[in-house]
Amino acid sequence: MPFSHLAHDAESAQIGGAPEEVLKRIKDKALVSVGSKLFAGERLTAEDGRVCLETTDLLGLGSLALAAKRARFRDQAFYVVNRHINYTNICRNGCRFCAFHRQAGADDAYLLSPEQVAAEVAASSSMGLREMHLVGGINPEVQFSYYLDLLRAIKRACPTVGIKAYTAVEIDHITRISMLSWHDCLAALKEAGLDAMPGGGAEVFSERVRARLFPNKIDADTWLAVHGAAHRLGISTNATLLFGHIETPAERLDHLLRLRDQQDETGGFKAFIPLVFHPKNTALSDLKAPVGTEILKTISTARLMLDNIPHIKAYWVMLGPKLAQTALHFGADDLEGTIVKENIAHEAGADTARGLSRSQLEDLILEAGCRPVERDTFHEPVEAA
Repeated sequence: MPFSHLAHDAESAQIGGAPEEVLKRIKDKALVSVGSKLFAGERLTAEDGRVCLETTDLLGLGSLALAAKRARFRDQAFYVVNRHINYTNICRNGCRFCAFHRQAGADDAYLLSPEQVAAEVAASSSMGLREMHLVGGINPEVQFSYYLDLLRAIKRACPTVGIKAYTAVEIDHITRISMLSWHDCLAALKEAGLDAMPGGGAEVFSERVRARLFPNKIDADTWLAVHGAAHRLGISTNATLLFGHIETPAERLDHLLRLRDQQDETGGFKAFIPLVFHPKNTALSDLKAPVGTEILKTISTARLMLDNIPHIKAYWVMLGPKLAQTALHFGADDLEGTIVKENIAHEAGADTARGLSRSQLEDLILEAGCRPVERDTFHEPVEAA
């Protein structure tokens, strides 16, 4: 549903900025039209999204996105105490944008056992761990039982932790080796301890881009269908967009609209994460990473177009802490988490820290003029906001 609360909730409108005051700050006439529709509670169209992505009035666009964010969350910014573990870097897909994958038999290829992962979780439990984020490659040597055992081992090591595991790409692979339907496979994983799914593997919903960069990966329809199956089972998920490589603004916008359509249908997306492409050590190392203005426009546009997905993340690992703080004023409301040891983005050249402490995340949020709120895997505050 559109941001009707911007038009009808006086208190929220005051928090987000009175409509006339926000519109006065916009220099782009086409963007003023977009803002007027927003404050009238109308859902934005593809043409409105094009205006947002193509505008040169970055501050005007940001003021609209900030108003939408504040109307929903006031001055809150969320984070989670979590741990990322990549259980294997062996992957047969060979995506050209990925610097993390390895072929089986490579010197630095690995597969962690359930016991090894459980030991890592146990070692992190003293930090007040609330979420385990678990993803890996499409390893052809792994059996269905491994994925179940991995979840069970984590729950034994830390029964209270929420497990966010297995992208739609992995779920499709697990389904194939289990010879089950998506529904039955996901139900079995849920029984073993799966609480939520990350949003990775979506990349960009363009067959043109898929053919050039990741032809061995599942297509957009399959990715969306897997998430729809998860939503129907009560498994909440995230959604992502990998941008800043060879995709066009029109393809970026189509991706957002397809996510919005899926959310209208099944309603299980909790957060959207715009993932900034990092070219270093990939087969696309000749490309330049997107600049800050392009990143902020994409985040702001996502906030305005994805009116039915509550949270927009500023993933500090890929943005860097300073740009992530700035993104909190361009529509984002969540900095992700402590992470502890991130691998995938760093293999592609991210020069940020591999993890942050709870106090470091809170300081980043406070320095940005926002109020830190610790959350759980399901984006529920763990303390009174």
